[in-house]
Amino acid sequence: MPNWGQVFQEIQFETQRGLFSSANAVTTVRKKYLDQLCAATGRNIIAYYSGFLSKPQIRSDINDEDKNGFMMAIHGLDRRKGLDLILHTPGGAIAATQSIVNYLHKMFGDNIRAVIPQIAMSAGTIMACCCKEIWMSEKHANLGPIDPHLDGLPAYGVIQEFRRALRETKRDPSTIPVWQAIIGQYFPTYLSQCENAIRGSNRFVTAQLRRVMFRGHPQALAKARSVVKRLTDYSGNKGHDRHIDFDECKRMGLKVTALEAN
Repeated sequence: MPNWGQVFQEIQFETQRGLFSSANAVTTVRKKYLDQLCAATGRNIIAYYSGFLSKPQIRSDINDEDKNGFMMAIHGLDRRKGLDLILHTPGGAIAATQSIVNYLHKMFGDNIRAVIPQIAMSAGTIMACCCKEIWMSEKHANLGPIDPHLDGLPAYGVIQEFRRALRETKRDPSTIPVWQAIIGQYFPTYLSQCENAIRGSNRFVTAQLRRVMFRGHPQALAKARSVVKRLTDYSGNKGHDRHIDFDECKRMGLKVTALEAN
């Protein structure tokens, strides 16, 4: 893997020499190391990342427009070489993620590896789970929970709140006015939408894990369900932004390899 200190020194050096702008410097040095990595692995490489950490004001979520970028990047590639997908993303729309994943599988079959240098959260974690294996830094890389959100609200949290309202109003009818004010903020069919989002997302990730990452394992379905249960544990994860490190990914059963190993 590249020595990132050396990478940034080269960017700074070339920029100071005035040979090209800072943006072009980054592009030039990035291409240099991607070319080296491609030569070392003999595989296609796509770096799919956003500047969400340094530029949070810019839209950086996974969306349907991104498929156009993948189509342009893949055009002309020898698909027999497979794909190493470098991911650095906060996540995004589940439907767009599923569409991109399905497209990538049609292009490369199941010969796709995810590479996580630092962080791939939410739908980025879903994308990684749809690959045959995940390469991530043992020291500082993270995945995240994959519980779906609707309009910024956690679907599991909404359902838990409804269930809590039912329990408390049944036990103590005097709490009905309080819960009416809370539940009244949700529009009709919202609960059903949350339930559908959970079922759809969980089925997709379970099917992908069973078919791709755990293919050939005698308990593939059970392993897939166990991983999904851990990644969607709303109460256990304590938040959608929880960072799940290499060791925990390995304990839950994901097929992960440390980048530091090579």
